[in-house]
Amino acid sequence: MLRVYHLFIGAILLVLMPVGVKSFLPRFYNAVEEKPLSVATPTPSASGQTAPSTTPKPIAGNIWKRILGNTPTPNGWQVAPCEGNAPLLCVSSQGELLGTVEIGVYPVKNNPDFQKNLIAAGIPLGSKVESKNPEYQNQVLTALSSWIADFDTALAKDRQGKYKNKISFSAYPPQQVSIGQLQGMRYGFVGIKQEGGVQEQHISHVAFDGTTLYIITTAFEPGSITGKFEKLENLAIFQPYLSAIVADLRLPM
Repeated sequence: MLRVYHLFIGAILLVLMPVGVKSFLPRFYNAVEEKPLSVATPTPSASGQTAPSTTPKPIAGNIWKRILGNTPTPNGWQVAPCEGNAPLLCVSSQGELLGTVEIGVYPVKNNPDFQKNLIAAGIPLGSKVESKNPEYQNQVLTALSSWIADFDTALAKDRQGKYKNKISFSAYPPQQVSIGQLQGMRYGFVGIKQEGGVQEQHISHVAFDGTTLYIITTAFEPGSITGKFEKLENLAIFQPYLSAIVADLRLPM
């Protein structure tokens, strides 16, 4: 269980990390105590983030009910799949909804952009999954890193058109993390107002199981509908717990 000072440090890093990366914009486009990342390609989604230009795989019921493992939470908080079929994880405290985490499941056979990333990394389409092969795992991580770079490119173009120069956007360096039994990447971005303060902040995780791309996202963004926290400080507090939850998911399915 996280100690209080871990939460304090995590919250500070989440807010202050943008200062270290404000000097560069994205190119055209996590166990409980993991380092916090202070979310996923070009088509805008209902959550206000960006998602692959393919349609998610339809899954009966809320997928979180099938894949959720251990759910460590801050004292007094609760985490559970949201009611209904939407792929949302609800985070609440004393009956009040604090935020949601969204997951998208995208078959690679319908995703030509990621197919190109895989081929460029040396993984032919339809090739055998070699989960125990370090070279194969490195190739997958290379493909995911390229996919994230493409996302950063699309993000920069989208936000420049939306905000002009009023908001400075920076992408966080991707970090390798465990997503269930899969090796994936954690990434994100932040938008800082000219007068100071955070306009939006996104945290995402992405993994590939040989046939499917899994994208887990949450954010602080007032304009989002789902996959968001209403308050930046709650996102900061929950971030290290999210890393632990993601690491214990029952993936691949």
